[in-house]
Amino acid sequence: MTPTSTIAIAVLGAGRVGGNLAAALTAAGHRVTLGVRDTDTAEAASDITVTDVATAITTSDLVINATPGDTTLHLLTAHRGLLSGKVLLDVSNATVRGADGLPGGLVYPDRSLGELLQEALPDTMVVKSLNTMLFPVMTAPGALQTPPTAYLSGDDASAKSTVHAVLGSLGWQDDWVIDLGGINTARGTEAMALMVPSLLGSLGFVPFALAVAR
Repeated sequence: MTPTSTIAIAVLGAGRVGGNLAAALTAAGHRVTLGVRDTDTAEAASDITVTDVATAITTSDLVINATPGDTTLHLLTAHRGLLSGKVLLDVSNATVRGADGLPGGLVYPDRSLGELLQEALPDTMVVKSLNTMLFPVMTAPGALQTPPTAYLSGDDASAKSTVHAVLGSLGWQDDWVIDLGGINTARGTEAMALMVPSLLGSLGFVPFALAVAR
């Protein structure tokens, strides 16, 4: 799949994940707006517009959720009307934080955040991806010695195609992207977050992705 043409993208969340995505998507030529709760304290590059969450959603075609997964459902359902008709790429994992701040369990152990978002936002096309890697790999997949894998979960084929194309603009090769099927398949990829503390303890804080060898 060739990289998508320039589109308007809202990145919700100005932490390491959101800031990294906003900068890379801007460099790739997309029109990026960073949506945050407090515009007075958010920091971003001068070529990235910073605004409130509602405005960012309204001015975008694709919305990327990079907010903490344990509060995502509450945040996004409050904007149900604005998200109607939008493609929502959710890159977060809803985890219970351990004493060290790392994932210590799943907030929704029998479901997935992706599924719950789709149920709560029936007029929004939810796609889950990029949630099985450390944040630097999201925007520089080619920097790893071994090809990484980005998984796609979602019920709408056109929405997954849009996300796939955006991944292409960030350097993801076609054969590094695997479409797992419907949004229910996000259960598996979200559960991978429980491996992160052990991997960080073994490898240190280095970029990695949970990939398929084939």
